[in-house]
Amino acid sequence: MVHLDDSTSPLARGLLDAAPDAIVGVRADGRIALVNAQAERLFGYTREELHGEPVEILIPESARRLHPHHRGSYLRDPQPRPMGAGMELAGRRRDGSEFPAEISLLAIDGEGEILITAAIRDVTDRLEAQAERERLRAQAERKQIEAQLHQSQRLESLGQLAGGVAHDFNNLLGVIINYTAFVGEVVATAAERDGGQWEAARRDIEQVQRAAERATRLTHQLLAFGRREVVQPRVLNLNDVVRDIEEMLRRTLGEHVEMITLPAADAWPVFADAGQLEQVLVNLAVNARDAMPAGGKLTIDTSNILVHEDIAGERPGLKTGRHISLRISDSGSGMTAETVSRAFEPFFTTKRKGEGSGLGLATVYGIITQAGGHTEIFSDVGLGTTVSILLPAVDGVAADPEPISGGAILTGGETILVVEDERAMREVTRRLLARNGYQVITAADGHRAVELAVRHPAAIHLLLTDVVMPQVLGRTVATLVRRHRPGIRVLFMSGYAYPVLAHNGTLDQGLALLGKPFSEQVLLAKVRAVLDGPVET
Repeated sequence: MVHLDDSTSPLARGLLDAAPDAIVGVRADGRIALVNAQAERLFGYTREELHGEPVEILIPESARRLHPHHRGSYLRDPQPRPMGAGMELAGRRRDGSEFPAEISLLAIDGEGEILITAAIRDVTDRLEAQAERERLRAQAERKQIEAQLHQSQRLESLGQLAGGVAHDFNNLLGVIINYTAFVGEVVATAAERDGGQWEAARRDIEQVQRAAERATRLTHQLLAFGRREVVQPRVLNLNDVVRDIEEMLRRTLGEHVEMITLPAADAWPVFADAGQLEQVLVNLAVNARDAMPAGGKLTIDTSNILVHEDIAGERPGLKTGRHISLRISDSGSGMTAETVSRAFEPFFTTKRKGEGSGLGLATVYGIITQAGGHTEIFSDVGLGTTVSILLPAVDGVAADPEPISGGAILTGGETILVVEDERAMREVTRRLLARNGYQVITAADGHRAVELAVRHPAAIHLLLTDVVMPQVLGRTVATLVRRHRPGIRVLFMSGYAYPVLAHNGTLDQGLALLGKPFSEQVLLAKVRAVLDGPVET
């Protein structure tokens, strides 16, 4: 305890006046007995004006209302805090203005009397600086969220455009693929018989077919990016998906890239399309390989993650709750922040012309978003890239896919009503079915289809209808036809079935869908499967 005689200790007085903080000593009755020079400057009173006054003169009314049971008690405490144990309160100057204050307490023995001494510091500048830092931090976070939301909206618009384009392309490709196959059969026969120019024509047709196949893959990638691809999800374990495709990924990467898998123990199940998740892994592995031409390391790890509100709030579209984290990390060249901001856009690529379509990451984004998940890229130039994926966990047990039986007979003699508004597509579908033994009736729209269903004198075994058509959509056509022919089976066909048939991109229970463009083999297999399967109730 410090001994101080205010009247006879000039050294002590000098030390007090030299202190950087305002110091006020208060007797047990709550009246001021000691004031240093800094206190005069801070509060605007002279020593004489404060001496003997109640300490409440320096305490604003707001502080007393907030702490009525502490009215001046922090300066009358019989067991005061040691100096340095700060309490953030408030002070009031002579002119009535108030300021935030930090107060530290010390007991002083002055003239045989214990004084409770308060060291008071105006912390206005500190609090303003802290508030400014918080404001700047909140502003940065808000800008980040706004940027992510803007990117999400931009990708959504691009996805809608991509889906519409893919729908039109699929009809065109369906015609090209199948008419090319018709011509190819004739040319191949002629080439076997005469050779010469026919052989050259056969090779030309093969080039057209390969180009059409590549265009088909691109349209499916566009649909996946736009989340318009109809999927067939099931409850599955993400570790199983990684394990099933691991060997293929190693072959894709090559010997110069080391691949490490770190599966989570007891991983929660997810509800997703296994084939699409495999496509995600392949696309990301190919990107990683291209970023490591001299070799490197690729790591795939999974883990169970609980997403809280603070994390979900910073990522548009991400919901709180249980998720499975899938991270694909490489030690490659990395990307700039500008490249990362555009990485999910379709047709955006940093590769040289002809080396990539620019749909790899766009497809990843679409697949994960359609599955209810979230995708994010973290990258540093020269250090590598990590693609972080979060998929919502579900309750249930991972189910194995149904086995596909082979060797089925694809021809038949049943009657099929084909409804397709695109004339060329309608004709090629009719031709494919007719040359394999089926009796085919065609309609250019839904109204004509219903008329044929009513008037046709014999049985109609299958309705094969496009989904998106003018006037009457395929789903409505099926409902109207079933009123007159309750036992008829229905097979929908479309390159853009999402708006009509699916809920969250998932094919509704009991519906059969044939995706466009389709080959003869695919069409016949799907038609046979629906004809031989159960009737939808």
